[in-house]
Amino acid sequence: MADSNRVEIAELVAPSIPETAVPGFVVMAHGKFYAVQELEGDRLFLAEPRGTIKRFRQKTGVVAVGDRVLVTELEDGEARIEAVLPRRSVLQRPGRGPAGTQQVILANPDQALFMFSVAQPNPHRRMLDRFLILAEATGLPAMIGINKLDLDRDDALDHRSRAHSTFEDYESIYPVFYFSAKHRIGLDPIAAALHGKLTVIAGPSGVGKSSLLNALDPGGNRPTQAISDATGKGRHTTTSARIYRVGPATFVADTPGIRSLAMSSVTPAELDGYFPEFRPMLGGCFYADCKHLSEPGCPIIEAVERGEISRGRYESYRALRTGDPD
Repeated sequence: MADSNRVEIAELVAPSIPETAVPGFVVMAHGKFYAVQELEGDRLFLAEPRGTIKRFRQKTGVVAVGDRVLVTELEDGEARIEAVLPRRSVLQRPGRGPAGTQQVILANPDQALFMFSVAQPNPHRRMLDRFLILAEATGLPAMIGINKLDLDRDDALDHRSRAHSTFEDYESIYPVFYFSAKHRIGLDPIAAALHGKLTVIAGPSGVGKSSLLNALDPGGNRPTQAISDATGKGRHTTTSARIYRVGPATFVADTPGIRSLAMSSVTPAELDGYFPEFRPMLGGCFYADCKHLSEPGCPIIEAVERGEISRGRYESYRALRTGDPD
């Protein structure tokens, strides 16, 4: 880690950092302890943050999964987090503490991958649109992954069949990857898109998120067992967010709670700004407070009628704007 980074960290959260401290990456939380993956090696530390970090981060959480840290190895298989790098980005929600307190779900995500399948379970476009709105609202670049092409009954393993017809109107807006984790087909493009980044992965149960991780990382480099072997401290309070290394400098965050965050901070009035295909037309409506539902002189409605905006995406917007739970 560069010396300038060490100075920046020291000024923020620690009066001094031991020279023996090594850079790491928080991959899991266990109560007051954190599993820290060494960035430039294979060691996994079970570490507790030093007191100065606890005092500094009262409103944003002491340490969060995804934080870049400096850690010092102690005796008996334990370690101490000496400092935390400033967060570049966060997924967070209001905390239960004093006003202004935030609960960080994941620190430093680079992008998001929203996974669905051709079948078993059938794709849920409205859920996908909620995920995409979350990504837009938090400034995360989003990608869409469609798994289980082996179940495409029209033309197996051909993305120009049922899978394509279901998701083709997203292809001009977001990167869409079609693959079969089970048969290891179509994995190279998605592996390239994940390389060197921390990617949030989310989707409904059963779409094959674990199968994709196992296909990308056949060695199964997972931190859970190593932490349990190191010490039993804090096991009963494991948090839901976990990060897995699936390649050199490549990490995937499994964050089940992201589904509940999708619309939690988005107001109806700002919803249209989170549909990228709407943005070129915003501000061009006859009415300044146009909701794009039935008002005359609305260029978004006119674009839908001309086929320039997907009717399916527009109907999803209408349902979310009017509060339709489906």
